Amino acid sequence: MTDNASQDHHDVRKTVRDNYAQIAESGGNSGCCGPADSSSGCCGPADDVEIPSAEAMSAFFGYSDEEMAAVPEGANLGLGCGNPQAIADMKAGEVVVDLGAGAGFDAFLAAGKVGPTGHVIGIDMTHEMLNKARGNAQKGGYTNTEFRLGEIEFLPIANDTADVIISNCVVNLSPNKPQVLREAYRVLKPGGRVAISDVVATAPFPDDFKDDDHLLSGCVTGASMVDDLQSWLEEAGFTKIDIDIKEESREGIADWAPGRGIEKYVVSAIITAQKPGGCGCGGGTC
Repeated sequence: MTDNASQDHHDVRKTVRDNYAQIAESGGNSGCCGPADSSSGCCGPADDVEIPSAEAMSAFFGYSDEEMAAVPEGANLGLGCGNPQAIADMKAGEVVVDLGAGAGFDAFLAAGKVGPTGHVIGIDMTHEMLNKARGNAQKGGYTNTEFRLGEIEFLPIANDTADVIISNCVVNLSPNKPQVLREAYRVLKPGGRVAISDVVATAPFPDDFKDDDHLLSGCVTGASMVDDLQSWLEEAGFTKIDIDIKEESREGIADWAPGRGIEKYVVSAIITAQKPGGCGCGGGTC
């Protein structure tokens, strides 16, 4: 990697880290794009625009009232663009890794599905989010869940550890997505699987989007084209790849940056794939 590319990657991570630290400290946001009290004028809504709550945003993207009520208060910050729980088919006793765990919302739901014999590892690079997640775990009495500081491009997890890797609107934030997918492949057990909700790009971004840090950290301009994502998954070694675009998500995505028209360029997708090998039972116990 060239020095310029390394600096670019550092700058992207710093932008994302700073934004999500602010979200953690403010206790929530209006979607994936900046804290609810944002006054940037770039990504934040105008004064006369109603800000969706974290619960409303999560409901739009597929979480049930029961799921939202099952986690500690403050775990759901409304940051997702889908519900990976619905596609991961988690089983009791499995090991789950959550990339970009935030305040722990998806990790805690996964903990309930894998049960006391399973284990959930949440990864986040933001100290403030990590502290929030650990506090929520203690508050909720979760003994099968842990949260580790780390970047999703360099996971602090041993090879062949996880049965399932989940992530919710986080991979798009990485400046090196092929490396994220190689790391996911490395830490999965043979036969393990990924179940990711994320945004993908469906059209080239206009020039005024490209240098907008708020749209980068707001899960917009970091989105990849579907063909690129497919190629990176294949190159990492994954099989059974499926990228299912959810056109209906554009309505909710529009609320991330009201008036900017971002819904014309990005859409939520469900991304699943499998690491070859194992017993052929999807990575779980046969």
